[in-house]
Amino acid sequence: MSDSIFELKNVTKRFRDITALDDVSFQGTAGKVIAILGENGAGKTTAINVMLGMLKPDSGSSSVLGMNSQTHGLEIRKMVGYVPDKLAFYDWMTVDELGWFASGFYTAGYHERYKSIMANFHVPLDKKVKTLSKGMQAKVSLALSLAHEPKLLILDEPTSGLDPLVRREFLESMVDVAAQNRTVLLSSHQISEVERVADIVVIMIKGKIVIHAPLEELKNSACDVVLTGESISVSHDAMPGRVVHQEVSGHQQQLMILDVDQKELAAHFNQQTEVSYEFRQSSLEEILLRLLKTSREEDVKQSM
Repeated sequence: MSDSIFELKNVTKRFRDITALDDVSFQGTAGKVIAILGENGAGKTTAINVMLGMLKPDSGSSSVLGMNSQTHGLEIRKMVGYVPDKLAFYDWMTVDELGWFASGFYTAGYHERYKSIMANFHVPLDKKVKTLSKGMQAKVSLALSLAHEPKLLILDEPTSGLDPLVRREFLESMVDVAAQNRTVLLSSHQISEVERVADIVVIMIKGKIVIHAPLEELKNSACDVVLTGESISVSHDAMPGRVVHQEVSGHQQQLMILDVDQKELAAHFNQQTEVSYEFRQSSLEEILLRLLKTSREEDVKQSM
């Protein structure tokens, strides 16, 4: 029996002539923060909507908490916590009234847990929601999604428009959720903040998964290489690892290489006496930007 909290298997979803998801497979297990990264239109929200049973895939399957997303979508949406990118409240209610109203959809204890979370977030219960700052409204949305103690919390660009301090507080609270052996699926383009909290990284480009790996493993196996020499001839096939980006400027070449051990890479370049090399550690943001740049360069070549 699978221990996954959610799972997508070979999911493809098209909208007319646009392929939003192209044979996408990934899963999440308990106690992990899984981050889906990619630019707008990469397929992140479509994948979430398939999981929640709000979109039917053209092929493949999806399950959450052991239930088929297509046949048990309503049950899944009741059991998970979900914070969308665009918050929607009855904002004429007070913070307390909103929690009381939401408690009618859940089992006993919801309202008390909601008020406890609001106290931890330092959000006043007697204020009308529409009078709150955007950051406080985001915390209300998170509390509404956490108060029924879901095993899976899904956040779709939840920090969009928040100031840096609130954004950091919001994302770091995800670590606390995962520490309670719950699962967080976070879709975001705030790469530097995500890098602080994610255990697993899924990078999507044009509906395809190009990276799916533990964050530390990805960073440890990624390397920027700067080559300097009069005549540099680089064979990608003979090189250890996977070259995902290459830039040439005069007598220098810069390569982004994944799935590589630096000792093995150094041994390879030491054999090329006419070339000097320098290794640089890659950040998650640099990895994503190089992958996006390569994708766009390939689009330009195909259109020529």
